Amino acid sequence: MSGSEPPSVTRGQANVIGVALLLGIAVVSMGALTASVGTVVESTASEADAERVSSDLDSALQPVATTGPRRGTVTFSSGRLAPVDRSVEVRADGEVVERLAVDALVFESGDRRVAFHAGAIVRGEDGTGWLVTEPPVTVGEDVIVIGAARLGDGVGSVSGRGGVTATVESDVSHDRRDLGTATFSVAVETNAPGAWERSFRQQGATVDREPGSPTTVVATFEGDRQGYLVVHDLDAEVSRNE
Repeated sequence: MSGSEPPSVTRGQANVIGVALLLGIAVVSMGALTASVGTVVESTASEADAERVSSDLDSALQPVATTGPRRGTVTFSSGRLAPVDRSVEVRADGEVVERLAVDALVFESGDRRVAFHAGAIVRGEDGTGWLVTEPPVTVGEDVIVIGAARLGDGVGSVSGRGGVTATVESDVSHDRRDLGTATFSVAVETNAPGAWERSFRQQGATVDREPGSPTTVVATFEGDRQGYLVVHDLDAEVSRNE
């Protein structure tokens, strides 16, 4: 027995080690919990921003209903609002008859994304997307009217954290073009192809995708119709409201 420690000493060391392990586990657990709560809070804030921006853009930019000056505000807690290059093509019997650089006004915060694009408002998150406001395309038995909102040059951008208010101004004019009679297709560049495809299918179109960066969704409305293109020029400008 001379070479061994008393049982009480051994038990004491074991208790100290056990307490240390428990404290270590508790610290790790608290760290993981804190990180998890932080992620949830950030995700909730991004979702609230996306909801608010979607509503604000719908109010600030109304290309079909507006003629002349219009002014609105877009508010968010954190993120960036900026234009991106996008085009829309109108095809008659498979041939391109009109190509418009419409661009899109895009808000991004975390994994949330909202875009005003060609007159539609598109939301996306985690690789999925859906249309909040449908594109201004009207299809009848004998007539198709394809509306396309064009942002214009020099839109500007706004970004920040801790609460941002952006002013969105536009001066809307309209140009109606007679496209003649044909089978018409609408081709839209987009990062949310699924959202556009669902919308076009609901209008009775046959939908295809063309590869590219971004993807182009092509909606073909079978059968000859009298076609009209209405371009809604917004001449939009975004600035920070200090």
